Amino acid sequence: MANAMFYHLTQRPLDATLRMLLEKSLAADWRVAVRGTDEAGLRALDQALWLGAEDSFLPHGLAGGAHDAAQPILLGTGDVSANAPQCLMAVHSADVSVAEAQGLERVCILFDDDDVPKAHARTHWKTLTDAGIKAQYWSDQSGRWEMLREA
Repeated sequence: MANAMFYHLTQRPLDATLRMLLEKSLAADWRVAVRGTDEAGLRALDQALWLGAEDSFLPHGLAGGAHDAAQPILLGTGDVSANAPQCLMAVHSADVSVAEAQGLERVCILFDDDDVPKAHARTHWKTLTDAGIKAQYWSDQSGRWEMLREA
């Protein structure tokens, strides 16, 4: 069963935080799905991931291509299970179901410091923890990532 990790972005941009988490996931030999709600936002993340430093190449693709199953990191808006991920990262207030979470090693929910994304994250926290999934809340408010709550 997954651990749910909630990342409250107050200091760092989404693309930088996502890159850090993706690098750690690939180092653990996990395949990753990144689910968003906005095609344009995912295309922007796709571009940002390609433009990283040469020594931090992140092999990835946008869902809907001929080689989705072979992608170590697959970005999409709907079902992003084609690459058989061990980790699902939700951005742009994308939904994650309890059933999905229970079949994964880890779920990461990344959310901005605005009212709507925070409310969405709170709903997911309650839903996932009520289902018995362990959760951690991380914030970068202090300038570095700190775990502030665990359930």
